[in-house]
Amino acid sequence: MNHVDVDVAVIGAGQAGLSGAYFLRRAGMRPDEDFVVLDHSPGPGGAWQYRWPTLTYGRAHGVHSLPGMELEGADPDRPSAEVVAEYFDRYERTFDLRVHRPVDVSTVREGPEGRLLVESDAGTWAARTLINATGTWDRPFVPRYPGQEAFRGRQLHTAGYRGREEFAGKHVIVVGGGTSAVQLLMELHEPGGAAATTWVTRRPPVYHSGPFGEEQGRAAVALVEERVKRGLPPQSVVSVTGLPMTEAMQRARERGILERLPMFDLITEDGVSWADGRHVTADVILWATGFRAALDHLAPLHLRGSGGGIRLEGLTRVAADPRIHLIGYGPSASTIGANRAGRSAVREIRAHLRGRDGTREPEAVAAAG
Repeated sequence: MNHVDVDVAVIGAGQAGLSGAYFLRRAGMRPDEDFVVLDHSPGPGGAWQYRWPTLTYGRAHGVHSLPGMELEGADPDRPSAEVVAEYFDRYERTFDLRVHRPVDVSTVREGPEGRLLVESDAGTWAARTLINATGTWDRPFVPRYPGQEAFRGRQLHTAGYRGREEFAGKHVIVVGGGTSAVQLLMELHEPGGAAATTWVTRRPPVYHSGPFGEEQGRAAVALVEERVKRGLPPQSVVSVTGLPMTEAMQRARERGILERLPMFDLITEDGVSWADGRHVTADVILWATGFRAALDHLAPLHLRGSGGGIRLEGLTRVAADPRIHLIGYGPSASTIGANRAGRSAVREIRAHLRGRDGTREPEAVAAAG
C-alpha cells in the first residue's frame, strides 16, 4: 500500500487539534514533512461551524483563545459559528499549519515498522505517533425509550437545531440537563419561537453562582481525570461542574421557563407519559442529551478496556499504546483544557521520538528541543 511517512499525524482541527499542531510547529516540526493535520470538516472552525445561527458569540459558552493568538474584538452579536471559523482560519494561516480538508479518516491500524497507518479518502499516512482530536460532534447521543418509534411528531438532536422559528407555535419537550438545553429553552421562548416548552432531566439541575475560578476548575478536571485513569467513559462537564447561573438564566427561572420535570417513562404517539399517570402532549422532542467521543476509527487498535473507556496516563497518553495521545477526551475536553493538553502531548511525543522507541528524533525537533 502506498503511504506517506510522517512522525506525527493529527486527526481533527478543532480547538484540540490546532493546539496540538501549534505546539508541534513551535517545537520545530515541519507541516507535511514531520507532521500532518487532517480534518473532515469543509472549512476551519471545528464543531463551532455547525452551531445554530442564532447562537451569537456573546451568548456562546466555552469559547477560549488558542495558544499563541488571542481571540479579541469579536462582535458579540455575530453568530459564534462565523466568529470562531474566521478566528481558526486566521490561526491556521498565521502559524502555517496546512490543514488538509475535507479528509475523512476511516481507520487507524497497525502498520509496518511499528508505525500507525492512518487510512482516509485522501490517502494513507504512516505515523510514528498520533494525536487524536476528533471531539464528539459526529456522535450525537440519543437515549432509547419505550414507544420512541410511535411518536408522530418530530424528534431531533441539538446537533440538528437551526433556530427557534421552525418551532413557532409548537409545544417542544427539551430533554437534557446541560448548558445547551438551558440555552435552547431560553431561545425557544423568544419572539417567533415555541408556544410552550417542557423541560425534562434525569437528575435535578445543580446551579452554581459566582466565579468559577482556577481552584474549582482543577477540582472538576481531577474528577474527570480519575474516571479515565480507571478506564471508564468520561462524564459530561456539567455533571461535574453544574450549570453556571447567569443573569439571563435567573430571569428565565423567574419566568418559569426553567421549571423541570423528572425523566418520563414512555413516549406515546402524541407526547410523553410518566408511571404516575401524568402525560404531556407535544409536537417536538428535542434531545439535548450530549455527545459521545468519536473514536470508531481507532477500533482496530483495541484501546478500550473492560470499563468501556480508554484509560489514559497523564493528561493525554493512552495507557495501552504510548504512541497515541487523545486531546479533547476526558480531562482535556474543555477549550482551556485542550490548550494545556496540546502542550503536554507534544512534550511526551518529542520524548518518544527522541529515542524511547529505539529511533532518533527528527533533526528539526532535536534542534528546537
